[in-house]
Amino acid sequence: MKGYVQVYTGDGKGKTTAAIGLAIRAMGAGLRVYIAQFIKKGDYSEISALDKFYPKITVKQFGCGRFIKGKPAVSDIVAAKEGAVEIKKLVEDGEFDVVILDEANTAVLCNILSANDLIEIIDCKPDNVEIVLTGRSAHDKIIKRADLVTEMKEIKHYYKKGVKARVGIEK
Repeated sequence: MKGYVQVYTGDGKGKTTAAIGLAIRAMGAGLRVYIAQFIKKGDYSEISALDKFYPKITVKQFGCGRFIKGKPAVSDIVAAKEGAVEIKKLVEDGEFDVVILDEANTAVLCNILSANDLIEIIDCKPDNVEIVLTGRSAHDKIIKRADLVTEMKEIKHYYKKGVKARVGIEK
């Protein structure tokens, strides 16, 4: 089966959720899935759920878990760059059928990774590997390189009324 490059971007909720749904669908079809999470670190609800599917779905975090706004620390950049190198190798090896780079677009936006770091991963992908990149504000180079781009657009969000991220729904 031919693999494509998908991008889930935009300011609306649902990018990671859509990617995880795709991961479960792919696993159900017998495909091997690798999920790399940038910026994030810690026990998110999706990690607890996806751990039950290991080794059919493998999840690894390449973040320090502290960075959200402002200037990233050197440790944030180092973790992401090391992740990009590791991911490039596993994509080249074709060990996984679907590779999801969660918050990769956000990592570029925040100068933790460069768009070229992601392009290098895309360019080394074997023909049968599907790559999915999530995160706000996908770089134009990534959008141009993608085969499918979906933009989640926020129309209304309870966060603006002070509702914090809820376990099992947003985290």
